[in-house]
Amino acid sequence: MPKPSSASPMHPNHLTQLMNRADALQQHVASQNHGIKFAFQANELAVRKVLDDTIAALRFLDLSGEEYGTIELVLAEVMNNIVEHAYASAPDGMIELKITPGDKGLNCELRDEGQPMPNGVVPLGHLPAVNMGPMADICDLPEGGFGWFLIRDLAHNLEYSRQDGNNILTFRIATNHQNLHQN
Repeated sequence: MPKPSSASPMHPNHLTQLMNRADALQQHVASQNHGIKFAFQANELAVRKVLDDTIAALRFLDLSGEEYGTIELVLAEVMNNIVEHAYASAPDGMIELKITPGDKGLNCELRDEGQPMPNGVVPLGHLPAVNMGPMADICDLPEGGFGWFLIRDLAHNLEYSRQDGNNILTFRIATNHQNLHQN
């Protein structure tokens, strides 16, 4: 008679999700010279999953922890802005993310069919006014307003266009990885 396992059984949905994720990552890593691409539902949970999957799929680059943190921060800000603003009135929209390694870092492209950026341009990203006197509390900090400042500070060659009902945002995140196209 087999000995009972001390580990608790994995929930079937969780196991299926892990298997699907592993399959997706294997496909992305197999085509590492061509980059990675995700298409996903525009909601907070999907953004979190794609962030995790993106960092896992980029592990072949062997970047520093700071570089992975920068990638995650910029992508989180951009994708959450798409969810929150572009799809504010249509929460069932889709987002496409494409990342291609290049000579000077990672070339990123995000596409969505949501509302266009105000005035058809990327926000300037000024820091919000912060009045932190000696008796100020952390709760007095403004909520929001830091995203585009961070994106503009950490991303390069930031460009936005609207084509055929699609928002297209492209930028580069500088990294120290070796160009994968040199073999």
